[in-house]
Amino acid sequence: MTNTMIEDARKTHGHATSSANADSACVKTEAETDPILAASVTCETCAANCCRLEVWCLTDTGVPGHLTVTDHFGRTLMDRLDDGWCAALDRDTLLCRIYAQRPLVCRELEVGSPECLAERG
Repeated sequence: MTNTMIEDARKTHGHATSSANADSACVKTEAETDPILAASVTCETCAANCCRLEVWCLTDTGVPGHLTVTDHFGRTLMDRLDDGWCAALDRDTLLCRIYAQRPLVCRELEVGSPECLAERG
């Protein structure tokens, strides 16, 4: 996580920031200090911000080939639409259309985790 991302997350969650103490090792997220906030986060109440991230398909989970692209380094990535949203996201429900076959990265992003809350920004 970059210092800019940490500072942005702090501002979003009402934390005072200082460039002198933007060390990621000492950052306490709102989820760590407010477990009620973390518990209240669900995919159903989310704006699916994590579905705008670049996702590498690191393992074979069965992601349909028509939803992936290969970058100039030869890595397989989830395809994203022109506006940046994942091609597997159902735009009406904001739910993943390939949830059972979603990439490992998507499986490991825990709902309500510090990473999740940072993306919700």
